[in-house]
Amino acid sequence: MNVFYEEDGAFKTGSVLADNTTSLQVESTHGKRSKIKASSILIRFREPQLSGFMEAAQTVADEIDPDFLWECAAGEEFAFDALSAEYFGHAPSALENAGVLIRLHHSPMHFYKKGRGKYKAAPPEALKAALASVEKKRKLAELQAKFVEQLKRHELPDEFAPIMNNLLYDPDKNSVAFKALASACEETGLTIPHLLEKCGALPSSHDYHLNRFLFEHFPHGIPKGMEAQLPDLPELPKADAIAFSIDDSSTTEIDDAFSVARLPCGNLQIGIHIAAPALGIPRGSEIDLYALKMLSTIYIPGQKFTMLPQDGIDGFTLAEGETCPVASLYLEVDPNNEVVSSKSGIESIAIAANLRHDAIEPHFDEGKATDCPFAPELNVLLNLADKLESIRGKTNNANQIDYNFNVENDRVAISERKRGSPLDKIVSELMIHANTEWAKQLSEKGFVAIYRSKNNGGVRQDTTPAPHQGLGVSQYAWTTSPLRRYIDLINQRQLIAMIQGASPAYEQGNEELLIAMRDFDQTYDTYNDFQRTMERYWSLRWLLQENVASINGTVQRENWVKLDGLPLASRVPSLPEMPPGTRVAIEISQVDLFELSFHARFVEKI
Repeated sequence: MNVFYEEDGAFKTGSVLADNTTSLQVESTHGKRSKIKASSILIRFREPQLSGFMEAAQTVADEIDPDFLWECAAGEEFAFDALSAEYFGHAPSALENAGVLIRLHHSPMHFYKKGRGKYKAAPPEALKAALASVEKKRKLAELQAKFVEQLKRHELPDEFAPIMNNLLYDPDKNSVAFKALASACEETGLTIPHLLEKCGALPSSHDYHLNRFLFEHFPHGIPKGMEAQLPDLPELPKADAIAFSIDDSSTTEIDDAFSVARLPCGNLQIGIHIAAPALGIPRGSEIDLYALKMLSTIYIPGQKFTMLPQDGIDGFTLAEGETCPVASLYLEVDPNNEVVSSKSGIESIAIAANLRHDAIEPHFDEGKATDCPFAPELNVLLNLADKLESIRGKTNNANQIDYNFNVENDRVAISERKRGSPLDKIVSELMIHANTEWAKQLSEKGFVAIYRSKNNGGVRQDTTPAPHQGLGVSQYAWTTSPLRRYIDLINQRQLIAMIQGASPAYEQGNEELLIAMRDFDQTYDTYNDFQRTMERYWSLRWLLQENVASINGTVQRENWVKLDGLPLASRVPSLPEMPPGTRVAIEISQVDLFELSFHARFVEKI
């Protein structure tokens, strides 16, 4: 006697060695012996032979149309052998019964299993839905296979274009498009951006990084340029002083300028003049909402996205030859460069010149300006800056290297500029003094402002003043860059109200102020991270552009080397143990502009 039985969800056959009523000893065609419960036995048969039975039964099952079999099934629960008799129209053989069982078992959409050897036909609506789902999956599988073949031929499927940014930066990993893309990448050995670049979907590696930033932080796009109708400014007293600014050659948002005049008593009057957009940008106005979306100007090599639209910049930047509205802080300074007194005012002032670093710095000899515009005034400002720095007891980033990127016609030039130059010191020290003095005045007059502090940790913002240990001052508030930072614009509104004796623009606990304060730091850090990302990108572009195969560098720490002339450091796995500061030569290869990576190999100690 042979049996056809179910074990662990699978059908098996065997010959009976012993029948103990409730269980049977069964031997398979491979000689394995098993104890099988009698309730698991579905079919007992003598013919045909056990050898080849399962193959023959599968052939019978394959010939059965499940749709026709479903039509033969009654609406109620049924036993397989009853349906088999109905289907074949005669008493079925063991082989036919086994074939029906196999077909029932492998047609779960058509038949629901109700017990061992018992089934029930699926309701018509359920079967229709299940079959539609299977058909949909089949079509999606065909579409996915089509996409894969197109991608492998470096052809971009038409369906990919509208969802390109999502595929790159926030993919639905269950979508057919992403599954096809991932499969094509696996088969070609390419990363997603590299494959899409070959398909012509990425105009450039630069746009890949730029669009990621925009996708994540400006999903509706950078605010479009707008024609801002600035209100008429109030008539302002005109300053007697003549002012000049000091900036990089690429600066267009000129926030600050200086003036120097001698007082009748023999002391000097030093003017710090800050552009005053708060006079012409009312809270809640169209241009204010534009700035609030940006919160800060975004700087990247060769490009920037300004906090204010161009009309806002043009209306308030301290441009050479213009008379501009400003918030002024005047310092009376004695011959020992001690600040005797200070006063503030809202006024207009003539801007005589926009001095640029690259034009003026070569005219400094041993820390003194000679043979350049405003040389005497620059020397006066430098003496005051030295004094202010000594009072603070802090050196402001002296000897730190800045890198300037000049991108033209898709080529980049990178130059170093050492911080702590006389011009740097003038600007940084006078801005620190203005931010400190105005923070003090706002606090003393009870005007809420956004202060910055540092106390045994990172810099934080609050509406309560606190010491800034990093700068060595008792209180500090950003007020000197209102064209480029929204925090400064907020504080300037308070400052103008304080100076003019008006009511504060923001009261304590103002929700708008608190939200801007909360959002700004995270946004500002994001912008700075993106700037560093793009500086790394252009540094790698420079390596490729100049065909750099080897470059010198300095060991920073274990396995880390800072490359000369670039804001670029890399792990060098092959670097022998060397102390920090050791000079080495490094071989450069495998530069990847999408991954922003390269391979660095130690060559020799210099």
